[in-house]
Amino acid sequence: MKAHAGHDIASGLLRTYLGYDAGARVHSGAVERGTVNGLHSVLWYANLRGFTRISDVSSGAAIVEMLNDAFETLTAALRPRGGHVLKVIGDAMLATISFDERDEKAVCRRALDAAVEASANLKTRNLEREAADLPFADVDIALHVGEVLYGNVGAVDRLDFTVIGPAVNEVVRMEKLCEPLGQQILFSSQFAEAAGRCDGRLESLGHFQLRGVEEAKEIFGLRLSQTVALQRAET
Repeated sequence: MKAHAGHDIASGLLRTYLGYDAGARVHSGAVERGTVNGLHSVLWYANLRGFTRISDVSSGAAIVEMLNDAFETLTAALRPRGGHVLKVIGDAMLATISFDERDEKAVCRRALDAAVEASANLKTRNLEREAADLPFADVDIALHVGEVLYGNVGAVDRLDFTVIGPAVNEVVRMEKLCEPLGQQILFSSQFAEAAGRCDGRLESLGHFQLRGVEEAKEIFGLRLSQTVALQRAET
């Protein structure tokens, strides 16, 4: 019985710190340095806007509480849609939604719905936090589709179960365009193609140069009608 309890505790801890999928893999013995697998998935990257400014005027305890609240709100939209949070990096979060079914459009639709729901729900929480005189931050989200390497990377005495590859760099760079483009959610052309433009919910915003990426990339946003609907949901 003690062995079974220890197994459950270890499994729970690994899933809490590494994410559901990565934690399960590590617990099953996937701990060899350099062991990686190819993964074709949606990359879902969220970053809190204006975090440095907020940190300068808020206490450490208040910032940690705000981050916990924001990340729970974002993750709650991913859980029922097959999303796995892989990394929390300061004020940013990287999640994946694997193409574990034939219908790529359905996977992309779930990813888009998670982004729209997360953005709207965080806006609602921000209004509540503002009324309570608590720090708050809006979120920018970028969605991309690509092949990544998923597995153990690091030093002999410090491994990290992570994803690496050009697609990861690109989704992070894409998010930086949200504020200058006046968008809270952006999509790559690869995502738009795999999603079939989500039944007309996406529209091209043009081609943009991403830092560190040689070729300009076509970036998509929600159609105006979708954006207005999101703004109405936020109010």
